[in-house]
Amino acid sequence: MKKKEKWNRVLAVLLTMVTAISFLSGCGGKSAEKEDAETITVYLWTTNLYEKYAPYIQEQLPDINLEFVVGNNDLDFYKFLDENGGLPDIITCCRFSLHDASPLKDSLMDLSTTNVAGAVYDAYLNNFKNKDGSINWLPVCADAHGFVVNKDLFEKYDIPLPTDYESFVSACQAFDKVGIRGFTADYYYDYTCMETLQGLSASELSSVDGRKWRTTYSDPDNTKREGLDSTVWPGVFERMEQFIQDTGLSQVDLDMNYDDIVEMYQSGKLAMYFGSSSGVKMFQDQGINTTFLPFFQENGEKWLMTTPYFQVALNRDLTQDETRRKKAMQVLNTMLSEDAQTRILYDGQDLLSYSQDVDLKLTEYLKDVKPVIEENHMYIRIASNDFFSVSEDVVSRMISGEYDAKQAYQSFNSQLLGEESTSENIVLDSEKSYSNRFHSSGGNAAYSVMANTLRGIYGTDVLIATGNSFTGNVLKAGYTEKMAGDMIMPNDLAAYSSKMSGAELKETVKNFVEGYAGGFIPFNRGSLPVVSGISVEISETDDGYTLSKVTKDGKQIQDNDIFTLTCLVIPKHMEAYPADESIVFDGGDTTVENTWKGYVSDGDAILADPEDYMTLR
Repeated sequence: MKKKEKWNRVLAVLLTMVTAISFLSGCGGKSAEKEDAETITVYLWTTNLYEKYAPYIQEQLPDINLEFVVGNNDLDFYKFLDENGGLPDIITCCRFSLHDASPLKDSLMDLSTTNVAGAVYDAYLNNFKNKDGSINWLPVCADAHGFVVNKDLFEKYDIPLPTDYESFVSACQAFDKVGIRGFTADYYYDYTCMETLQGLSASELSSVDGRKWRTTYSDPDNTKREGLDSTVWPGVFERMEQFIQDTGLSQVDLDMNYDDIVEMYQSGKLAMYFGSSSGVKMFQDQGINTTFLPFFQENGEKWLMTTPYFQVALNRDLTQDETRRKKAMQVLNTMLSEDAQTRILYDGQDLLSYSQDVDLKLTEYLKDVKPVIEENHMYIRIASNDFFSVSEDVVSRMISGEYDAKQAYQSFNSQLLGEESTSENIVLDSEKSYSNRFHSSGGNAAYSVMANTLRGIYGTDVLIATGNSFTGNVLKAGYTEKMAGDMIMPNDLAAYSSKMSGAELKETVKNFVEGYAGGFIPFNRGSLPVVSGISVEISETDDGYTLSKVTKDGKQIQDNDIFTLTCLVIPKHMEAYPADESIVFDGGDTTVENTWKGYVSDGDAILADPEDYMTLR
């Protein structure tokens, strides 16, 4: 009898343990599900936004768990995510057009009735309005492009500053007589070709006929390819042809990159170039009296070419959960706030917002174009992928003398109407999908897959990657070489390798977790580094994050152990790394993106399994 009672007590204890384990397992699962439900994912188009802008957004919304990802400045990237069930909550993109965004329309929220859309000036909002009146994308502040002008040269040779197109041409001719180039620009790049073509005709492209054509070209419901109209666009090419003749552009200018232009300007060999307003402060700081002028139109108007630093859109799935929708709208409102927009700007740039809710406060750098801005003459470029590539081809041929205006119009139009080539080979076939949502117990599964795979590629014991190294979910999909390349953060992520002791390894991990001067400092859970080959325990405090433990294969790392380590980080952060003389990091000659593309290009790449690499307490 006693034996039976003892056995029953054992069974009771075992049953209690099983129940407890099941309960804890259930709690773990619910905890992960809760973290997923509470997380709002925000995809940023460049890592520059990851350093000042994203931390500010998170700081203003401490009760919202935000996952910031450096995605790609490419709408094809988001089309691929959408087609394979990985579209994030909030999207940003700089290289944007409604034409390229049309396949995403049904997957994005209509923002037309929101306060943030209502605050955007109608002149700019019309560029984002679908034919049915819905609005999926909103612009943040503008990056102004126009003419950067060396006033010192104008004063030295007693040449009047241009006030209209005629005086602009006269200035170019006057400088030519004294052996100085009046105007050129970096026509090596597609965006300079495209923006000059449009900027010279901004008033016509903003007219009733211009907006009518633009609406048709951008209409998401338009299933056929759309060419140029015969009302506005022939004149656009005629003005470009005249501009080429008036400024003396030739084949030589097609080989000019940005550094070439800056060197000419600094050395007093160039009076004016087409560029960003940030150049004004840059040259003034160098002691060159510089100002900024707009595009002078044929009809006497003055216009600035503007590029929204990015456009932002929200996933329509948010409307299925009112709590998540409200959180996302809070994030959107904060992203478009005045204080947030100031954290986007480059040094020396004024805040030129498209929103009536943001006050216009111009510095001395843009004082000469204040009337243009007050008239809302800030033209937003047409920036579809087709316009980038075709503008580069056609404008280059015009500058080289191969095309006149009529031939340029015909070529541009035929290229827009030509069929797209969509045949690309699959180089990576992922049989599973892994989420990039960060979990306190385990870390980020998708990033772990990438880190573990790259650790094998680099042949290193341990790999550490900053939290912005990878671009989101690993999807159950077939990846083309382009889409596979887009799995790596695009902004020159580099690999740095070193051989070090266990003590030095722990110190390196600590620096990546807790941050260091000049390096990247994690600002929320999702921005913590990703590790492979080791596991880490981290404590979250009011002041940030503290590394508590580093283990390998479940064992504490000993100070005298020897490891090979590879760090994935952008160059400017590694340049500031506080390494002593005993630690030397060797940087590779190729970016991580190119190394990754080389790995997947043969078509036999295999993704590693994820691991639980982090415990956050």
